[in-house]
Amino acid sequence: MIYNLDKINEMAEGDNDFIISVISVFLEEVPIDLEGLETAITSRDYENVYKLAHKIKPNVDLLGMEQTRATALEIETLGKNAANMDEIEQKFPLLKKDVLQVISELQKDFDL
Repeated sequence: MIYNLDKINEMAEGDNDFIISVISVFLEEVPIDLEGLETAITSRDYENVYKLAHKIKPNVDLLGMEQTRATALEIETLGKNAANMDEIEQKFPLLKKDVLQVISELQKDFDL
């Protein structure tokens, strides 16, 4: 398991509906953002690479995915400069693999 619900549990203060809500939003939004990020990388749209990596980062952070958050931060930072697109293309597969794995685990663990 590469996610950790400590931050969400702390915020939820025992409210299970809140936890399910946060996870549901993650499952709805992050796959769309990830797909958009992949498209932005393919089309070398560095402005959207920056924006989408920035948007993904707090979502993976909330789930305690420190390594994935670090990768999203690297992509976000690199997205500020079009010259970094090759490096972004090297880092994206790791981000995608981790996010897709967590999506699968969350769906299984929470029957969503």
